[in-house]
Amino acid sequence: MLVEPREIVKNWVSRFNEADADAIADCYSEDATNHQVIRDPVVGRAAIREMFAREFAQATMVCQIENIFQDGDWAILEWTDPNGLRGCGFFKTSDGKIVFQRGYFNELSFLRLNGLPLPTE
Repeated sequence: MLVEPREIVKNWVSRFNEADADAIADCYSEDATNHQVIRDPVVGRAAIREMFAREFAQATMVCQIENIFQDGDWAILEWTDPNGLRGCGFFKTSDGKIVFQRGYFNELSFLRLNGLPLPTE
């Protein structure tokens, strides 16, 4: 059964909002890449799981769907959070899993909104 990319992303959002690193890691293929453009790409399901575990421990994050667009194997998520942060993510999917993700958001705003330390450089 073919799973539409928009449905894969809706499932990803649900798991993200549960703040469960194991559950969200299951959304990715074994050799997936997650590239939040403010950081170096994270490659592999295990490394992606560790990234989310660190991030979920650092701050309470909630993803609210504004729009999901789909084109072929790609889904594009436009999101907000309850604090007013906005961003977007591009998800390439294959066989019901995310194989590549690229995300854009303002890290400085994220840190400020969550009372986290700001970069010194």
